[in-house]
Order: sequence, then structure tokens, then C-alpha cells
Amino acid sequence: MATIPARLAQATRPSTNAVEARQRVIQLYRDWYRSAPEIIEIYTLNVSPAHIRHTIRQKFEANRYVTDLRAIDVLLLKSRQDFQETMNCWKQPDHVVGILLKPTERPQKTFMQKFLEGRDEDAIIPAATGVV
Repeated sequence: MATIPARLAQATRPSTNAVEARQRVIQLYRDWYRSAPEIIEIYTLNVSPAHIRHTIRQKFEANRYVTDLRAIDVLLLKSRQDFQETMNCWKQPDHVVGILLKPTERPQKTFMQKFLEGRDEDAIIPAATGVV
């Protein structure tokens, strides 16, 4: 497939209300969801379309409760840009696997793991809290 930079480009515009923002988010989600088989084909990934769709769903669910229109617009802009870069093959397979498909949250450590590392962030009180 030839790379056509303007193929997926969209003009950046702010959302006027929550309904319009919701429609734009749903459209972007559909674009990502429908392109899962094409992403596998472009980057020759060894995963199923269902795995990519599940990861896309998790990324969208992470921002489900964002209500500020400006924040939603920024998230839409970044995701649309990421979608365009992914579909135009402007990324390496490592970018797609490492950034798009890997979970970003850190696993919760147990007390024993923190103890063996020699630190316990929960027990540290910052010096400027005013607690005597």
C-alpha cells in the first residue's frame, strides 16, 4: 500500500458540546476497531485481531470518565494522530507492539516486594506536610 499522508488526515477542531465530542470519540473508536486486521497485515504481527481490539478497548476505557471538553479534544487529537501514523506505516513494528499493545499501568507491588527492594513509598511522609 502506498503511503498517502492526507488519506487519514482530519482538520483539528474543538468540540462544541458533549454530544459532538461523544460522536467523535465513537467514530475514532470505530476507525481503530475496524482497522485491526489491517494493522496486523501492515506490521506482520503475531497476534489476533481480537487481541488488538481488546487493547484498543482498554485504551478507550481508561479515559471513559473524562468530562472536560478540552481534555477530550486533546485525547482525540493524540489518538487520531496515532491512528494516522499507524495506518500510514510511519511506525516500526516495535512501536506498535511496545506502545500500542503493551499495558501502560505498572503492576501493584506487595509489601514484601517493597521491603526487599528497601523502600516503602506508602510509609514516607513528605517533609513539608506540616505534620509534627
